[in-house]
Amino acid sequence: MCEPVHDVVESVLLERRSIRTYAPEPIADDVLLRILEAGRQAPSAANRQPWSFVVVRDPERRRALAEACNGQMWLADAAVLLVGVGLPTVSPRWYLVDMGIAMQNMVVTATAFGYGTCWIGAFNEDKVKGLLNIPADLKVVAVTPIGVPGGPQPAARGRREFTDIFRSESYETEMKLG
Repeated sequence: MCEPVHDVVESVLLERRSIRTYAPEPIADDVLLRILEAGRQAPSAANRQPWSFVVVRDPERRRALAEACNGQMWLADAAVLLVGVGLPTVSPRWYLVDMGIAMQNMVVTATAFGYGTCWIGAFNEDKVKGLLNIPADLKVVAVTPIGVPGGPQPAARGRREFTDIFRSESYETEMKLG
């Protein structure tokens, strides 16, 4: 195994934060394409890829989308708003999970490039659909801003204890390693 690669991946995962302040700086097209490609390459059940993404860069449309996200106007300051659209007819049982995996790939990749993101699940789906001309039979699953963080990195938030989360062999047995 290649330890330096593992160290980098672990560092990116542990350093990722939900960023809610953005500097007014664009994202280079070549970098944005790499972030989007990370989502396209995500695994999905039976490789159905039940997703589409709307990339919103226009400032007026970003403002309207921020308003549709329950008035979270700080979203409009990010260079890009990425809207994850699930395709329930393609994979009725798994589209939500698959979309989550694809979005996480893009969030982690954006973090690796030094950009901030914040998973947004609070939005008026009908307003988002109307604003972005998303067909009625599709589902808006998530929105994330992608942009240059506009302030200091937020502190890490607390996490549940390892032994509260992981079990060994059955749910009754606490996991112990080392």
